[in-house]
Amino acid sequence: MRRPYGVPRTAAFFDLDKTIIAKSSALAFSRPFYQGGLINRRAVLKSAYAQFVFLIGGADHDQMEKMRQYLSALTRGWNVQQVREIVSETLHELIDPIIYDEAASLIEQHHAAGRDVVIVSSSGSEVVEPIGRLLGADHVIATRLEVAEGRYTGEIEYYAYAENKAAAIRDLAAVEGYNLADCYAYSDSSTDLPLLEAVGHPSAVNPDRALRKEAAAREWPVLVFSRPVELRRRLPEFSTPSRSVLLAVALGTAAVTAGLLWYTARRRRPES
Repeated sequence: MRRPYGVPRTAAFFDLDKTIIAKSSALAFSRPFYQGGLINRRAVLKSAYAQFVFLIGGADHDQMEKMRQYLSALTRGWNVQQVREIVSETLHELIDPIIYDEAASLIEQHHAAGRDVVIVSSSGSEVVEPIGRLLGADHVIATRLEVAEGRYTGEIEYYAYAENKAAAIRDLAAVEGYNLADCYAYSDSSTDLPLLEAVGHPSAVNPDRALRKEAAAREWPVLVFSRPVELRRRLPEFSTPSRSVLLAVALGTAAVTAGLLWYTARRRRPES
């Protein structure tokens, strides 16, 4: 949809974990990483426990810091290309089924209104960027791990977290021409308060206790997303044309074909 001339560009900024998908994206790939020889069984169990804790209560600042340190140390020495291949091969199996139907619909609505959709996540870019492509996001802001000679060093080059998220969307707005006062943002975590405060239309999605309290005090909308569904199942009408469309196409094709045959026969008919 084209914006009317002179209307400022706008965007909708989405956190990823528990806002678009029902789990932690950083921990979702622990099993294929184990199968690929990147982590051991103990790390798989630890990731499963961390995923459980995250789903039950979310992650506050201290928990996010512990997760950052754990994942940084865990990925030290991993081959970057191998990680990208594993994510690419298992993306649809692991991520597609846990996308919230409500979030996918909201993304479509923002696109239909002419807004860009931007995913802003603390997870690594190797995971977030493929998910962004799956969802049709226009931009992705994610954590970048330091790489040397094709392997992760265990250091973080850029951490997309808390105030860094707000700074990143302000930088993107300056480049893309977004008017942040007219933009939207969605998150589940109180650690994303700077992100939500940076736009004119913030919403709390499946909020943790601290964000729920803030949302109530500031009269922000509180949304509940609870229906994970595969993208290909929620839009079956786009995969197969309807019967009426197929009939119209068939009739149109037949009419064009008949017209071409008539024209060709007339051209070949000798003049009297």
